[in-house]
Amino acid sequence: MHPRVKPALRRGWRDLTTVQFGVARAHAVVLGPMDPATAGLLDLIDGTRGPDMLREEGERLGLPHSHVDQLLSRLTEAGLLDDATGGGEPADALRRRTEVLDRLRPDLASLSLTDREPTGGISRLTARRGMRVQVRGAGRVGATIAAVLSGAGVGRVDVLDGGRVEASDVAPGGFPAEAIGERRDESARRLVRRCAPQRAPRRARPFRTTRSPFAELPSTAQGAGAAADTAGGGEPYADPGLSLVVVAPRDGLAAYAPDPRLSTPFMESGTPHLYAGVIEGTGVVGPLVLPGASACAGCLDLGRAERDLAWPRMLAQWRSGRSRPVQACDLGLATTVAGLAATHALAFLDGGLPASAGTRWELPLPELDWRPQPVGPHRECPCGAARRRNPLGEWERVMDERDDTSIEGAAHETMAG
Repeated sequence: MHPRVKPALRRGWRDLTTVQFGVARAHAVVLGPMDPATAGLLDLIDGTRGPDMLREEGERLGLPHSHVDQLLSRLTEAGLLDDATGGGEPADALRRRTEVLDRLRPDLASLSLTDREPTGGISRLTARRGMRVQVRGAGRVGATIAAVLSGAGVGRVDVLDGGRVEASDVAPGGFPAEAIGERRDESARRLVRRCAPQRAPRRARPFRTTRSPFAELPSTAQGAGAAADTAGGGEPYADPGLSLVVVAPRDGLAAYAPDPRLSTPFMESGTPHLYAGVIEGTGVVGPLVLPGASACAGCLDLGRAERDLAWPRMLAQWRSGRSRPVQACDLGLATTVAGLAATHALAFLDGGLPASAGTRWELPLPELDWRPQPVGPHRECPCGAARRRNPLGEWERVMDERDDTSIEGAAHETMAG
């Protein structure tokens, strides 16, 4: 181990003996009391020395070995240390690709703050490369989500949509103006490749999948929907299963009131899926559906019909009526929705349970105030989530036990007061 005080956290002295790491309260940590010699040793914990060399440096500063070990232990317990050489072979391979790592350093710094373990950040980042996400929809929202996920290091991002890119699809984070008239699927593939810091190898290690512990899972490592192919002299390789599907249709109604019939394949295969879109000037992110553990599209449909008896009649008219030639999808709002949806998706892929699980977040213009709309499982929905006790807690427990490659999150020590 080559310990390094997490470089993402700014350091400041509250007084002569108390040091604060971090500015924002969510990740700020205060340590003290600390004498001048120990403060000098902090500057040497920069990833270039192992524990033995740090003990030698401590001797030069008049600090016994036990004091150096105690300091490293305190920093580790506080979640303030990274291991500059840890993470195993996947991390070493990434470090050797300096041009790739340079692209991802801001993401790595962020991940190091959400995991207390010294190798947590680099392990999460390398795990992303072994994941496959599907984005359904390639408009202003969907294309931008795909670009962000690819740029953040997700190994494979597939985009499904038909037709050709229209002028109204162009967005700074998505399709460029030069793509107008191109097939959406082909243009989306180019966008994803252009944003990726590194193309995933055709023959990769098995991808990590994240599926419902309450669904029937195939016995194969690649999961439902996996296919075999051959490459390089007929040697088989695995087409990875989906870790997540992001449903971001160009018609925002399909995100606001998703058709349960269209989510049947996700529910049957136990594939987590997240809804996102813009409808009539209102941004929508969520819910994140964990099949069998959280509210699904069917729960949404049944719950709304129960509260509003006219809802099924109105919804049938909206779905069957003539589509509007222009969607009310403000560019700034669409970009905001795409950013939040991608952030929730990455948080889930990194092993967390974002606030969109069991909740739909709505952002209407012009107030621009994110409003949480809890979405509970419906007792009559065949998904079965309503019949389980604490299903989201059970989801976390089972997934931690099943997936040895998952990175378990932890709470952070925060500044007192």
